Amino acid sequence: MPSLLERVVEALFGSAEDKATDIDQPLVDDAIDAFVETVEPRLKLHGGYRAKLERNVRATIAHLRAIGRQVPGTTTLLTRAAWADDPFVRAAFAAATDVPAVIGRSEELRRFFDEHPGCDEAIAVLGMRREERQVFAPKLENGVLRQDVPQTTVGFAGHVVVAPTQVVEHTRREIGHRIVLRLAQLVLARVIALGEKTRELEQDKAMLAVRLRMLRSARDGALVGGGVDPAAQIRDLERDLEAVGAEYKEAKASLATLDGYVEQINTVLADPRSQVSLEPVALRVSRTGVKVDATSPEPADDLQLAELALGDGLCATVRLVRVPRSEMPPREDQLARAASML
Repeated sequence: MPSLLERVVEALFGSAEDKATDIDQPLVDDAIDAFVETVEPRLKLHGGYRAKLERNVRATIAHLRAIGRQVPGTTTLLTRAAWADDPFVRAAFAAATDVPAVIGRSEELRRFFDEHPGCDEAIAVLGMRREERQVFAPKLENGVLRQDVPQTTVGFAGHVVVAPTQVVEHTRREIGHRIVLRLAQLVLARVIALGEKTRELEQDKAMLAVRLRMLRSARDGALVGGGVDPAAQIRDLERDLEAVGAEYKEAKASLATLDGYVEQINTVLADPRSQVSLEPVALRVSRTGVKVDATSPEPADDLQLAELALGDGLCATVRLVRVPRSEMPPREDQLARAASML
């Protein structure tokens, strides 16, 4: 029997091409409880938690369902030989030898093949970071070779191969599963940050109180006059202590109560488009990795990319790929390669 989270992911990222546009109440309740179980299960003891989360969860469901429709069903063959023929593979990897190196580094993929000895091919997600740089290099313009022409190079770094399965539909669902978990992680990150802020405010409050006692002691214990009157400093410290104390009280209350968790979930889910997005990116790139204008007659490859953004500046170019078992290098090859780079 599928788990609560699995049911939600299937509804949002399943294999159906045309998903229903309506959002029924059972799906909303399941999605709310899936977030609650991941973030703070005690919220189920909090009366009215579903009513407090429903509006933003509905908005998130609609947005994630739209992303689910955008996840492509087609795949790209990821092999060393494909580097010579496939424009995407050639653009994604600087050299053909980089393809098996990236495949070999994927422990998820290696484990998948170990656990599925009869499977000759895996469907997985290739993720990488697109990098564009401004350079000055020679360029042929109107039949004349010019030097030091400003150009933009396109490259990719941080390659990973993740979420391997036996069929495309399962990989699509695994993408959805990781997106939903990422949203929950963003909520937990806010809770952690709030806890750290609370500790800092507590320390600030304690130090201000110590300084205030010191100034009051100096004022009340003075034996001779002529010194600096600490009255103004005392007033400033009293004002600062009151402000920090109020902020500390608010932060501590938000962290300690279940309503505080509801607030953090709502903060993340209130604007789902700012938390997760899947956007198409069209590029025209030469074989030397230089971005080419769409109107340029220069030979180049047209690339249609998809970029997945997941909050906190995390953005990756993603592509569903097919990886044959035969492309997985032996582990000893990976160890030797790593040793050679030391």
